[in-house]
Amino acid sequence: MAAVDHAGHNHARLTSDTGSRRLAFAFALILAFMAAEVVAGIVFHSLALLSDAAHMLTDAGALGLSLLVIKLVARPARGDLTFGLKRTEILSAQANGFTLLVLAGLVIYEGISRLVTPPQPQGLPILVIALAGVAVNLGATWQLSGANRRSLNLEGAYQHVVTDLAAFVATAIAGAVILATGWVRADAVAALVVAVLMLRSAFGLLRDSGRVLLEAAPEGMSVDEIGRAIAAHPHVDSIHDLHVWEVSSGFTSLSAHVLVHPGDDCHAIRRELEHALRERFGIEHTTLQVDHRDEERLLTISSAAASPRSAPPARS
Repeated sequence: MAAVDHAGHNHARLTSDTGSRRLAFAFALILAFMAAEVVAGIVFHSLALLSDAAHMLTDAGALGLSLLVIKLVARPARGDLTFGLKRTEILSAQANGFTLLVLAGLVIYEGISRLVTPPQPQGLPILVIALAGVAVNLGATWQLSGANRRSLNLEGAYQHVVTDLAAFVATAIAGAVILATGWVRADAVAALVVAVLMLRSAFGLLRDSGRVLLEAAPEGMSVDEIGRAIAAHPHVDSIHDLHVWEVSSGFTSLSAHVLVHPGDDCHAIRRELEHALRERFGIEHTTLQVDHRDEERLLTISSAAASPRSAPPARS
């Protein structure tokens, strides 16, 4: 019985031990500061701080999930999982996007409530804690910016941390406004700014991961252009059933049925097409069925071979 090999193509790994270390460092920073921020938000009655803490909780969850996904993605393909667990990173990006979406809704609801009936947050503690948060998130963002963000798994974690960095900047501005002018509604306004940033990040993650789940062609890659490039080969007669999709981030697959001229070398042409697709479009995982075009055969019936037909009876 012939052996079955799932590793016929070299699938580039988008994550590494370096990426894991960067994630782990950012995870530790976020988790430690989140605990301090929850306490500060409760003590100083700051919705902006509490919304940042809630977001940092999702950051910690996103980073923890990303660490797990890195290990799952690295597992080799075997058995029924012919692509391994590479799509777990897409599920991670979906989870991050939905989490940001839900949190944004909660913060918007509470922020509007506090615009109507504002509490009395203290400006100085909010400003100090927010500036500390800016420093912590700058460290986490710097770590994650050095990771391979072609992976939607890592991009999801990065978006969480960058959004939180912007949120701390907005919170620091709110604290300074309250300290300088006494306008306590600045805290709720800052929370609404955070919510808008959450929605923006959520939309991007859900859109990009949704394209992969729907097996659409990678963004920026034209299927028509790929088809024309294959059809332009001098020995290609026609191309049918062209499919281009992403299995996971940066892992593009292509399949097609290609007809070549009678007498051409199907195997040599397939190798040439695979090389062209790899060099021009960066597609390494290709499944090309290359066959000869059937020659047209017209059925002709000789009049001599036709069965004799009796003449119609004469009419009187």
